[in-house]
Amino acid sequence: MVDVVFVLLLFFMACAGEKTKEGYFDIGLPSPSAARAEKVSTPIVVDVDALGNIFVNGEQKSTSAKDRELKALEEFLASAAKNSPDDPVIIRPNMEARHERVVDVLNVCRLARVAKLSFG
Repeated sequence: MVDVVFVLLLFFMACAGEKTKEGYFDIGLPSPSAARAEKVSTPIVVDVDALGNIFVNGEQKSTSAKDRELKALEEFLASAAKNSPDDPVIIRPNMEARHERVVDVLNVCRLARVAKLSFG
């Protein structure tokens, strides 16, 4: 029994000596003036309703469902892609919208060179 206690005592003494002490790292941290503010991208939401009308952020961009070229939408997306290319375009078609109209919007996004495109 005494030799078991002696072995445990030796074990704990050996482990206690291995403890590392906290140290001080002398590193140069960046100053607050060196920090850059990250630009927050604002998504452009393109809604396609059941009648085929196109809305961009709530503003109507097409007056007729038969307008396949969507010049107003193309001009808006082209200027937005030129001014802030990191802003994503989110297409939100209505459940009753025709697929043909959604493809028209996709074609306009391609012509306007939209870099980030998703469906919402």
